[in-house]
Amino acid sequence: MLKWLIVILVIVFVTGMFRATLSRHLRLGRLPGDVHFNFRGRAYHFPFTSTLLLSAVAMLLLWSI
Repeated sequence: MLKWLIVILVIVFVTGMFRATLSRHLRLGRLPGDVHFNFRGRAYHFPFTSTLLLSAVAMLLLWSI
């Protein structure tokens, strides 16, 4: 349980510090497989691929600890 907490805190800290730089270079949220559409004047965004990618990175970090 403590490992998960450490991994989550590290990910939140790193993404908070480098959010603008990371999103510009990694294109998170705009990858192929991320769905974005407008319906009745509202924008909907479902980042399926970005979620899978970030989950894989978190799992690798967990395994390395």
